[in-house]
Amino acid sequence: MSESSAEAVAAVASATGAAANWRRATGIAGAAIGVIAAGAAAGVAIERMTVGRGMRQKARLALDSAGPYGSLRGTPGKAYSDDGTELYYEVDDIDPEAAPALSPRRRRLFGRKAPAPVTVVFSHGYCLNQDSWHFQRAALRGVVRTVHWDQRSHGRSGRGVAQTQEGRHVDIEQLGRDLKAVIDAAAPEGPLVLVGHSMGGMTVMALADEFPDLIRDRVVATALVGTSSGKLGEVNFGLPVAGVNAVRRVLPGVLKALGQRAELVERGRRATADLFAGIIKRYSFSSRDVDPAVARFAERMIEGTPIDVVAEFYPAFTDHDKTEALALFTDMPVLVLAGVGDLVTPSEHSEAIADHLPEAELVLVPDAGHLVMLEHPEVVTDRLADLLTRAGAVPAGATVSGYGSTSSTARRG
Repeated sequence: MSESSAEAVAAVASATGAAANWRRATGIAGAAIGVIAAGAAAGVAIERMTVGRGMRQKARLALDSAGPYGSLRGTPGKAYSDDGTELYYEVDDIDPEAAPALSPRRRRLFGRKAPAPVTVVFSHGYCLNQDSWHFQRAALRGVVRTVHWDQRSHGRSGRGVAQTQEGRHVDIEQLGRDLKAVIDAAAPEGPLVLVGHSMGGMTVMALADEFPDLIRDRVVATALVGTSSGKLGEVNFGLPVAGVNAVRRVLPGVLKALGQRAELVERGRRATADLFAGIIKRYSFSSRDVDPAVARFAERMIEGTPIDVVAEFYPAFTDHDKTEALALFTDMPVLVLAGVGDLVTPSEHSEAIADHLPEAELVLVPDAGHLVMLEHPEVVTDRLADLLTRAGAVPAGATVSGYGSTSSTARRG
């Protein structure tokens, strides 16, 4: 559920100040949302006293131009879901010439020139896109076949046909069918490893629920990162009870209204970029020393999700319950990983998944928030590499160390 309430809250807060005639309509929401925004706003206010707006804008531009994050591209392709929605994906194939040129660390990890013919399919979270797996993609690039795709209405994929033509909200079951369409187009044969973060993990569970034979016949390993199998309506997002109850009461209706005034809201989001950035950082990361370029990279992805898409997807999370589908992953290697400081899908949800999969490896990463794969990329990449080893996709090897900051501590359940 990547940034579900954080993104929704930021959008509402932006819209509240976008035009005078909307202040009354969003007044109640603004009061509830102020509980979330207060901490971020305080930091922004202090920054404004010392750093001019123009300088902050220049800093963003500098980070955008200097950061390599999200720059990796593969062979593009298109799949079409059952309602006709165009889904964009990219394939990174095995490079037969790559092995001799690999660094010693990568040779120790992957060991040989031709890994088993496994395709690793990465599914991203809400308000993100396929580039959120940048570090893991860089580590696996050319060594094992990977597919990265954009969920409907995200990234380079088309807007959901059922949403734009019929006005329907998205449900997680639809995302499972979307993933099946991508697999049919990009990896119609051979073993699969499924990797999902947040909403992407829910998408993997929905795929299992909708297509159990595919899981039994082809999936050899699964990684569920910062996700949940249900009961997301009980998450408090680090708020006091009164605050979270107020947000839950007003947010769905306000989002629906704002989704109908998308152009106005987008102007409001741009006008309140500083506050928006503070909220994103609060709900994306836990550690204090996140690379500013990584934080800006996350901000750009979330900024790129239109408010009407935020509104279309939001109701799906409360309804999501795929606990029974977890049984389909029992007889394979499974990695369940979460940040201890995740306020969006708390690590207790990952522990609950692991309770249903007692043979799974449970990894809880200290000082990590919801975007753990960006905040502590080497921990996530290391555990994914081990999962691929256990699945027979690559031979036994050592821990990856490179491409991004290193987190030396992770607790296994």
